Amino acid sequence: MKAGIVGLPNVGKSTLFNCLSNAKAQSANFPFCTIEPNIGVVNVPDPRLDRLTDLVNPEKVIPATVEIVDIAGLVKGASKGEGLGNQFLGNIRETDAILHVLRCFEDENIVHVDGSVDPLRDKETIDIELQLKDLESTEKRRDKIQRAAKTGNKEAQKELEVLNTIIAALEAAQNVRSIAFSEEIRINYVNTFQLITDKPVMYVCNVSEEDAVDGNDYVNQIKTAVALENAEVLILAVSIEADINELESYDERQMFLEDLGLSEPGSAKLIRSAYQLLSLQTYFTAGEKEVRAWTIPKGATAPQAAGVIHTDFEKGFIRAEVISYKDYNELGSEQKVKEAGKMRVEGKDYVADDGDVMHFRFNL
Repeated sequence: MKAGIVGLPNVGKSTLFNCLSNAKAQSANFPFCTIEPNIGVVNVPDPRLDRLTDLVNPEKVIPATVEIVDIAGLVKGASKGEGLGNQFLGNIRETDAILHVLRCFEDENIVHVDGSVDPLRDKETIDIELQLKDLESTEKRRDKIQRAAKTGNKEAQKELEVLNTIIAALEAAQNVRSIAFSEEIRINYVNTFQLITDKPVMYVCNVSEEDAVDGNDYVNQIKTAVALENAEVLILAVSIEADINELESYDERQMFLEDLGLSEPGSAKLIRSAYQLLSLQTYFTAGEKEVRAWTIPKGATAPQAAGVIHTDFEKGFIRAEVISYKDYNELGSEQKVKEAGKMRVEGKDYVADDGDVMHFRFNL
């Protein structure tokens, strides 16, 4: 699963990417510094994994991960090929969620592609380009489906109705994710269109050091603008994150954060939020050889969770032995959980809970 970092040129995307992934993408004070997308595999911070590690003391620890993609900056006219438009739009279509970075700070030493700081305008610039691209693809699909709809094909008629709703929304500068479709319509129709403005989005407001805790008027404007969009807004001082990233020791980082009034790096919050944005959750396996966090979609059944380890586990699934993280944490070991009668045996229909500690029984 991939989350793509997007935004206008020179708003801090690559600096943020470096903070998240330690991949050291090129970062500089000029537009289109990033051309080819950079990809980093980022560990998901999880105190539950740390606690299980302390309890089990395994030989190896493996955290959950998310792929973060740093995509080239977008400009007006991208939907028509301006700047790196076609390449940008192709890259963003391949991601599963969008981290939209907006510049919410003043600094005359850092150039803005439009000459002034206005995050609402910047958001609108990117929204319009993405909406125009979605409009182009939905109109093409509508042209094809209209022929079948005219013959009386009920399935085609339903799809045409959904397409007309989407097209009307896009023409009104509305993102597809904000349209109130039923779950059935989304699953059977909207999701199959793979539209860019239907992807879940988090707006990352890049602020100055003094605004890192409470934000500023720019941030408040963004929160108001996206209130009906079912989107998350995160305040992040990217320059501070870069400074924290350069500190080698944990103690130095904590002192730096305390001085700023922060409990943890903003990048850690962003990674966890991106994980949630992608509708992912974690279950654990815990043994002397390895404690590991496994990534599954929310709503995954026990056999599907087993299949993440190996497809044979899903094919030959018999049962899952399940311990809630809460019980494992409170009782301190698998053996004590068993003695307390807190280990459950679950079958094929069990839907995994976030934080479950599971062992699988299977037969080939």
